Amino acid sequence: MRLKALLVDDEINIIKNLQAVIPWDELDIDIVGTAKNGEAALEIVRSQAPELILCDIRMPVMDGIRFLEELREHGSDAEVIMMTGYQDFSYVRSVIRYEVKDYILKPIDYDELGHTIGRLVEGIRERQAEQQNIQREWHQVFHLAYEKVLYDVLMEVGGGSARPLLKHHELSGEDLTFAMLLVDVADYSQKERNWDDKERKLWNFAVHNVLQEYLSTLQIPYSVLQVRSGEWCVLIERMPPESFDKHQCEDWCNQLRDAVERYLKLRIRVALHPAPVSLEKLAHVYKNLQRSLSLNAAQDSGVIVPERAKEQSEQSQRLWDRIEEMVTGLKRCDRRKTEGALRELNESFRQLPDASYERVQPILHYLCLHLLREMRSMDVIQGEDEAAFWKQLDHNPGIRETLAVINRLVDRSIDSVMKKKTSDVLMLSARDYIERNLSSDLSIDTLADYLGISGSYFSLLFKQHFGETFVEYVTKQRMEMAKSMLAISDKSITAIGQMVGYAERRYFTRVFSKYTGQLPSEYREQTQNKTQA
Repeated sequence: MRLKALLVDDEINIIKNLQAVIPWDELDIDIVGTAKNGEAALEIVRSQAPELILCDIRMPVMDGIRFLEELREHGSDAEVIMMTGYQDFSYVRSVIRYEVKDYILKPIDYDELGHTIGRLVEGIRERQAEQQNIQREWHQVFHLAYEKVLYDVLMEVGGGSARPLLKHHELSGEDLTFAMLLVDVADYSQKERNWDDKERKLWNFAVHNVLQEYLSTLQIPYSVLQVRSGEWCVLIERMPPESFDKHQCEDWCNQLRDAVERYLKLRIRVALHPAPVSLEKLAHVYKNLQRSLSLNAAQDSGVIVPERAKEQSEQSQRLWDRIEEMVTGLKRCDRRKTEGALRELNESFRQLPDASYERVQPILHYLCLHLLREMRSMDVIQGEDEAAFWKQLDHNPGIRETLAVINRLVDRSIDSVMKKKTSDVLMLSARDYIERNLSSDLSIDTLADYLGISGSYFSLLFKQHFGETFVEYVTKQRMEMAKSMLAISDKSITAIGQMVGYAERRYFTRVFSKYTGQLPSEYREQTQNKTQA
């Protein structure tokens, strides 16, 4: 980025020499103005905000000392080089408090001045880069906190204590409305059975990034929340509510589907709520969209837009309520609530007349899928056991058999959850957070704060649970993801580095080379050659 300089001197020949002799273009500096006195210089400062000022001390109307005083009161942090004659050198002490960076004696040695300017310019650019990094990190931290609040509201956890974070625009949570889209991998149950853990992480990461890349082109505030494996809730802020345009939202949904299929050759299904959603309704609408996707499993083209909520029969609503109670109890390790909801659910289904079985079968199937995905997200079921359950469900069992599968799933889940120690649950949350935020600035303090424990206790638990330090683990996850992306994606090495959390290509290359023994470009070429062979 080019910098701006201002030249201030009442001697026109000095101004001309400064313009002609100093290699401003080579230094990437534009001279945005010249002035004969401090008063005229201040006008230029107000309009142009130069980063570098060369200023004489003795000038008419307003001298250099008064100019410096006014400059700092104005709030400018420009670097200033004072030009002074031998007879004026006694003034130097009086400008120290104005943070003058250097002094050049007249007659001017232009070679010396060129070196001085070059040194100051390097310092200015370093500070600007540091400030940009700080701003970027702060924005990232704020956005992560904001998404954490939205996630907690969506999952109905964490209460409302963090809601003051909810908006940059000084809006309260009551002022926020969203367009809500729920994205799900098509034929997820088949994909999940065929993916190993590495493939599951890769595809989840890749889809998440494609969703973010497309949404960033809309240039409106959005959040992509990965709720569980193969499922993302997309929230696009619509303020005020009357700005909601259903047809525009449907177009976004179709564009998202096209983008994922084009870049990843993977089909997704999208459900869209047909109206703006307030903060308080996020959890309720999310569950409804989940049901819409599951109960319309045969529809794999187009966008699913459920009708506005209709009055459900008391019996139907009771079924859905028991399902949600059971899953919520399972998530919160509440055995009494889970088992109680399961008993009521079994009783409700047994009381249904035979004519209702055809209508109820999709609901039961949805419940099985729902439970299996939640068990996977809580790490309470292994791949082989999950495959066995999927196999049972593939045979389209009747109501009685499906209920038996559900009971076995819940019993197994409760036992597994209850066996887990608090430390295990914390570390599962940490692992999930790392997977969802590989591109962010991850640190021990960030994770410890997320989990509500101290940094030292987090480090101890992490090493005990994973057998390696937090930095070693995160680096490994990032490098493995980078290897996968280099193999399947044509994105630039810089872009892939940024996707896995490295803002600078040089640093990403250094870490990748240390981890793999190869440059990213060498690894990509070698992998692609193997694929083609």
